[in-house]
Amino acid sequence: MSNGFLIENASQILQLPPSGACPSPEAELLHILDDGAVITNGHEIVWVGPRSEVPQTLRESTTRLDAKRGVVMPGWVDSHTHLVFAGSRVEEFSLRCSGVTYEEIAKRGGGIVVTSRAVRSASEEELVLTALPRLRRMLDSGITTVEIKSGYGLDTASELKMLRVVRTLSELSPQNLVPTFLGAHTVPVELRHKRSLYVAEIINEMLPEISALGLAEFCDVFCEKTAFDIQETELIFQKASELGLGLRIHAEQLSNIGASRLAAAMGACSADHLEQINEEDILCLKRAGTVATLLPGATLFLGQNTWPPARSLLNAGVPVALATDCNPGSCPTENLALIATLGCVRLGMSPAESVAAITVHAARGLNRQGKVGSLIPGARADIICLDMHRYENFLYYFGVNGTCGVIAGGTVVKWPS
Repeated sequence: MSNGFLIENASQILQLPPSGACPSPEAELLHILDDGAVITNGHEIVWVGPRSEVPQTLRESTTRLDAKRGVVMPGWVDSHTHLVFAGSRVEEFSLRCSGVTYEEIAKRGGGIVVTSRAVRSASEEELVLTALPRLRRMLDSGITTVEIKSGYGLDTASELKMLRVVRTLSELSPQNLVPTFLGAHTVPVELRHKRSLYVAEIINEMLPEISALGLAEFCDVFCEKTAFDIQETELIFQKASELGLGLRIHAEQLSNIGASRLAAAMGACSADHLEQINEEDILCLKRAGTVATLLPGATLFLGQNTWPPARSLLNAGVPVALATDCNPGSCPTENLALIATLGCVRLGMSPAESVAAITVHAARGLNRQGKVGSLIPGARADIICLDMHRYENFLYYFGVNGTCGVIAGGTVVKWPS
């Protein structure tokens, strides 16, 4: 039991074991221990239970960490980000504040292509140096697992560069980083009128090379009228599946073209956004076991009025995750706690459902259920402590960092003294 920890003296310990059913009562979903303990052996959790039942051998061979009557829970899982980018799009924010829509800005030559130009011109070192502070702020807030997409390179060399940056970041941070290839984010300007050539480049060049180098775990596509249609998405997904990559999709954000149904049919782990989803789509996701990853921060920041239907999804039994969608255009935030609050006040989720959405259900959307997002034996030692006596307080007292303790993969980042 070298390098292990015994965490005790918490007001609440939230275990959040993996489960298929949702929604469910708070007690069943969260599994709260009022006087419990968590024990690690370094990188993994080995024991969770009532403090009075801690085995003496484990107590004697571990270092005690006092939670100071705070709330102990799994490290948070941000399952949808575009964290690697260069430049700023603050000018577009000013335009939107004057009434110009996101779609109109894109038609004027703004949007993703602006960030693409900045990423293409940036070196790998520059991209690492700009992304690392974002990651560290996320870690300080309690986010211990982060999915990071490419998608601003939009050519083979630049997409590979972005994914190499994610690999470098994983070596510099104790967080569990999940790389996702999103070459099908939009068609680059130089191929706007030759889009079939770009789809072919994704299928015949990007995906095989990314797979050969082991640079990505998932393949994502922005399936939308303004991006990639159903047929193009299916072709890309077929190739990605052949190469052993998991599937994720940007679906039904601005319009409904059947993206979520395609995701369900092809066994995607997660369908994300879903503002325009309908009842038939929801049933397809339920039958397929696909996680619905909702991004209310983008709805808020873009000033839109159509919020993703979390309540309908949950009532149908679809697991719902919440994520920041951190990106420079439509949601420049790293604050997952704020997103969880939006889940409660704008999406109709209970506090327990929002907590599950940034832990156990987000982990399921990354195919990491039982490994992150839960405090159970065998899970990664990703543990946080909140400076409060009830877990609901971090949702109620919103917009601030109430995390006083963070352990990521067994590394103590900070802990109350």
